[in-house]
Amino acid sequence: MTARNQLLAAPPYQVEQALMRIGHDLRIARIRRSLTIADAAARIGTGQRAVRDAEHGKASTAIAVYVALLWLYDMLEAFDVVADPLKDEQGLALAGVNEKQRARKGKGLDNDF
Repeated sequence: MTARNQLLAAPPYQVEQALMRIGHDLRIARIRRSLTIADAAARIGTGQRAVRDAEHGKASTAIAVYVALLWLYDMLEAFDVVADPLKDEQGLALAGVNEKQRARKGKGLDNDF
């Protein structure tokens, strides 16, 4: 029996809310452009169900569908800041600590050639 993906069955609340927000925003973008779900699906090369699921923030919808819809609505540049390593304050702090731990104190020069 295949194990069930807990993330898809019950994502953390913050994840669920973020998906619902982006889905809602994508729906508004589609409606403002006077596109039907069928139009959007055809333009990005997927099925209507995938677009509908993305607009409902369904966790199992492939990220490619979300990104393709952002592209279709000319909103992809906002995606550039997602997971930007230069804005990852915690990661940068951890990297600094790791670098310090890896740095070795010099033992001085030797004449071993």
